Amino acid sequence: MSNKFTQYYFLGIGGIGMSALARYFKAKGYVVGGYDRMQTKITDDLTDEGIQVIFDESATSIPNEFIDPKKTLIVITPAVPKNHEQLVYFTERNFKIQKRSEVLGNITRQSKAICIAGTHGKTTTSTMTAHLMYQSHVECSAFLGGISNNYNTNLLLSTQSNYVVVEADEYDRSFHQLTPYMAVITSMDPDHLDIYGTKEAFVESFEHFTSLIQPGGALIVHNNVKIAPKLKKGVKHFTYGIEGEADFQAKNIRHEKGKIFFDFITPTESIHDVRLGVPVMINVENAVAAMALAWLNGVTNDELRTAMSAFSGIYRRFSHIFENEEVVYMDDYAHHPNELEASISSIKQLYANRKVTGIFQPHLYSRTRDFASEFAKALSLLDELILLDIYPARELPIEGVSSEMILKDVSISNKTISSKDNLLTLLDSKDLDVLVTFGAGDIDKMVPKIKNYLKERYKEDSNETAVQNNDDKLA
Repeated sequence: MSNKFTQYYFLGIGGIGMSALARYFKAKGYVVGGYDRMQTKITDDLTDEGIQVIFDESATSIPNEFIDPKKTLIVITPAVPKNHEQLVYFTERNFKIQKRSEVLGNITRQSKAICIAGTHGKTTTSTMTAHLMYQSHVECSAFLGGISNNYNTNLLLSTQSNYVVVEADEYDRSFHQLTPYMAVITSMDPDHLDIYGTKEAFVESFEHFTSLIQPGGALIVHNNVKIAPKLKKGVKHFTYGIEGEADFQAKNIRHEKGKIFFDFITPTESIHDVRLGVPVMINVENAVAAMALAWLNGVTNDELRTAMSAFSGIYRRFSHIFENEEVVYMDDYAHHPNELEASISSIKQLYANRKVTGIFQPHLYSRTRDFASEFAKALSLLDELILLDIYPARELPIEGVSSEMILKDVSISNKTISSKDNLLTLLDSKDLDVLVTFGAGDIDKMVPKIKNYLKERYKEDSNETAVQNNDDKLA
């Protein structure tokens, strides 16, 4: 990173990726500030950490310490519109402006970057990888796509290690800015077709990502992913999985008293009786990928076994929010059809013979349009579905696209559409057993309301030991 700049100003500082970078530069001694359109738990935390955050888009609200183009680098995300008042101000005055992915790419070029890509699974796998390495003698820094429950942050910093673990985001081809030393591809189900246009272009983008891995490094790909990697000479190629043939595998997977154990198989040895932190089946494959990366980079067998058992997950990934003898309430970030299918299947397995009610908020009009039938198929695995209106995020409405596109093809009869405003009233009429909220929009703002509703409805002592650490993260 150039020493030219002493100030960093982030447009969209409250985003999960942007906030990690802001924390990084603050820790390095730079003056850091930024804008976001709404106040959240993350922006409150950044303010508490000494980072100035403003919520007024007008150019006149930019703090004085960030108005010198010779000293200030402006960092943006693709979600920031070109007519954003502050962006227009900085552009007209010839400030240096870089995308978040460019800044993160600069950091990876100075490090041994371990980059985890994939349509789904990348946040859990990258957070697991970071935890395994950070807890070991190897150590690492990490930029995570979620808030780690172990560390209550999305940034880990090590002064002893040159390794950095990075979640490699395929949106807007952001991961093409990275320089991986090692990389994992967890999945490659088409997504972001508003950017890529075709499935073929999406696959080609991942193939280009593999060409960026540096000689001496490695690519580890899920054995179900069909890709023709474009590897430089000297880059090793491994596979992983839990079924079929693979270089890294989980074998002898077994459930014992609410815990999951497995044997981790490497190309040269086996590590027996690994206990999976956050014991849901979907995490077994993520654990294999994370352990493979850590094992290849020198984390010992004992360190792997100890750290994996201590892994406590990520905020909004299978988060247990409320539980008593009558009802269980969980919250999950799943927002792609394949993520939903895997998540619902894991929950049904975890709570066999119990009724699972899902509340799903579709994310993006374009994703709803492109995958309506796939969403319907995944949501049909539920026993009961409450479908919320689409969360638009960065998009304007698309004519004819609504949650009804999904609902009409859901095969279960117990299904309905609701607004967020009417949700709690609707829940009053439901016989609840296992309740789960899904989505990547603003459904997380309903989580504390639903929790309080359930506590009031079931006025008994609840077993909340598993969710105490999440209470302070609920926005």
